[in-house]
Formats: sequence, structure tokens, C-alpha cells
Amino acid sequence: MLHEKGYKLRRIINWFPMGLTYALLYMGRYNLTVSKNALGDMMSKEDFGWIFGFGAVVYALSFLINGPIVDRIGGKKGILIAAIGAGAMNLCMGLYLKHVLSLPDPSGAPLKLVFTFLYAANMYFQSYGAVSIVKVNAHWFHVNERGVFSGIFGVMISSGIFLAFDVSSRILDSGLVKGQGHNGGDALWWVFMVPALLLFVLFPIEIFLLKDRPGLAGFKDFDTGDASSGEDIEKPVPKLFILKKILTNPVILTIAGVEFCTGVLRNGVMHWFPIYAKEQISAGLSSGWSFTLNNWGLILMIAGILGGNIAGIVSDKLFQSRRAPSAGFLYGTLGISIIAMSFFLKNGWFLGALAFLMSMCVIGTHGLLSGTATMDFGGRKGAATAVGIIDGFVYLGTAVQSFSLGWITTRNWSWWPWFLLPFSIIGFILLLRIWNAKPGKSTH
Repeated sequence: MLHEKGYKLRRIINWFPMGLTYALLYMGRYNLTVSKNALGDMMSKEDFGWIFGFGAVVYALSFLINGPIVDRIGGKKGILIAAIGAGAMNLCMGLYLKHVLSLPDPSGAPLKLVFTFLYAANMYFQSYGAVSIVKVNAHWFHVNERGVFSGIFGVMISSGIFLAFDVSSRILDSGLVKGQGHNGGDALWWVFMVPALLLFVLFPIEIFLLKDRPGLAGFKDFDTGDASSGEDIEKPVPKLFILKKILTNPVILTIAGVEFCTGVLRNGVMHWFPIYAKEQISAGLSSGWSFTLNNWGLILMIAGILGGNIAGIVSDKLFQSRRAPSAGFLYGTLGISIIAMSFFLKNGWFLGALAFLMSMCVIGTHGLLSGTATMDFGGRKGAATAVGIIDGFVYLGTAVQSFSLGWITTRNWSWWPWFLLPFSIIGFILLLRIWNAKPGKSTH
């Protein structure tokens, strides 16, 4: 694409603070995992699985409402709703945890019940994030550039995971927390307070910098070559028409099936590996476990950046902007890694290396399908609805693994990889069905 002078710089100014907001949303979403390890017996594995699983269901179902809303109101308003809402819910979780830890008997407080409600509300507002980013960037990136955006989206996700796991862990180990709580205890509530405060800071910055499309930033709007090609982008489209268009598109429905599997696999590794590593360390096994646990966010960030950029570049350069072949290669690698995982559950170094490879594959696939294919096949007018449907399936898969692994890992960790394996096979088979799909081209 030959863009106007200064266009690419303005595009960076547009998506960078939005990407940082999205990363902070991740921090305010996955800090629950870090808090679970810090709270110990106050939040059991089954409690964690229930809280996170119920939140994932709310997140998934919210997209049916919020996707069409963001297609109507624009991505800027959507990301602002996400920032202020998720920030407020994290603040509430922090304040409630502070109250619980001040009680003479914290274990008697209804932590599971209250956190289930607050975390579900947090996830409702979080669901505005991805749809808003894709909605905005559908106007700023041509279809032939969107492999690059897949890499950018992978960086956003990966940075958020780094903030959620490593930075949150450093916060809990800092002087802000250690010994600063009631009766000399730890002020664990800061793991929720910090992302809340940072989201509040980004809110006014987004008001001034973010523009929904190039025409609002002093540049010309252009035909991006996606499913909305040739349509009047300023003419409103009824919500039901957009929903019908998305829900009758066989490519989008197939991608939704793949991303259901992605939700199981991504979160089935991302959240349960640090919990498993913590148990291994508590059992006196330190080889490899401590290093991986202490740097889990950094490991996931590197894996996500590599996976997202490799998937996007390969998709654009080798497969002429077809998304399925690139994702299919990653899914094949994922399946092989899961089988290998079952043989190395007691080896911290090998399991950590496999978790890195699996995370690279699954984050790369997620960025390519949820972040890029949704723009392609949903078009600029239906981008938010399309990503809403697909990300909704991601979090339905997330809910399935959360409820399931909460129960499974309480009983026998050796079942963990065998639970994940069928989803890698199903995802790969579904990708074969849309192997040659491109915007505007039938898959039949």
C-alpha cells in the first residue's frame, strides 16, 4: 500500500496507546491467576476454576451484545468503556480483598461468591476491548497489510500477559505489598489496584489521541479490500443485518470453531502451568520450576511476539493473505507438543520449553484468527460483531477448560495434557476446511 506521507506515523500514534490500554486490560484480567497463588488455601483450585470459568462465560455471551454495539458506536467509545469499566471492577476487587484480609478470620469471608460477581462484571467490560481494537484498525489497515497487524496484535496480547504475570508477581514481592497489610500481613490487594489506576490514566489519553478512522485524523479514508469493499462506510447498517451476515458466513463460523479450541488450549496452558509449577516447588522440586514460574510472563511475551509475527508474515508473504495455512502449521505443532508434554510432567526445564512452544503456537493462531481474519471476513462494517462472535467462542472454550481443569487437576495432574489433545486435533481439521479462504471468495 502506498499511503500518504505521515500516515503510518499517525497510525502508530493511533494504535499504540490503544494497544497499551488493551495490554492493561489483560493485566486486569489475568491478575486473578497471580492472586490465586498468593492467597493459597483462601482460593482453592476449584474456587479459581469456578470464578474464572463463570467470568469467561459472561465474557463470551457479552459479545453478542457488545460486538454490534461497537459496530454502531465505533471502537473509540468501545475501548473507553472497557478501560473505565474494567478499572472500576479491579478497584472493587482490590477494596474487597483489603476488607477480607483485615478480618480476624479471613477464611470465613464469602471470597468465592463476591469475586465471582465482581470478576464477571470485570469480564463484561473487558469484552469491549478486542472488538474495539479490531473495529478501529479495520479502517486503518488494508487486507494485504493485516498480517503485519496480526503481529502487532500478538505484541499487544503478549505485553498484557507479561504485565499480568510477571509485573503482578513483582508487585506482590515489592515493598508496596510485603508486610504492609493488616497486622504485618501482605497488602495483596495491590495486584488489583495497580491495573485499575493505570487504566484510569490511559482513559483521558485515549480521548485525545484515538481516532476511529483515517478521515477523522486528517487523512483520506480508503477501501481496505475486505468484506465491506465498495460499501459506504458512513451509512449505518441495522444490527440484525450485521448479525445475520456474520452468522451465515461459513468461514467465520469455522474460525469460531477453531477459536473455541484455541480458548481451551491457550488458557489450559497459560493459567495452569504456574499453578502446577507452584505445587512442584512446594513439593521440594526446584529444577527448572522456579525459573519458569518467576519469569512466566516474560516467557509468554516472547512466545506471543514470535508466534504473532511469524504467523502474520507467513500468512501475507507465503500464502497471499490466506490465514488458515499459517494457523494450520501452528496447530499441527501444538498437537505434537501436547503429546510430548505428557512425558515430561516432572521435568521443569522440558515442560517449560514445551509450554513456551505451545504458547507461541496458540497466541500466534489467536492473533491471526481473532485479530486479523475477523477484519477480513467481517469487513469494516461488521468487524466488531465478527470478532465478538469469534472471541466469544474463545472464551466459551476458556470456560470449558476452567471448569474442567479445576476439577481434573484437583484429582490427577497426569490427565492435564490428555484433556488438551483432542482440541488440537479438532482445530487442525477445521482449518483444513477453510484452507483456501480469502475475503469475498467462497470456500465451497
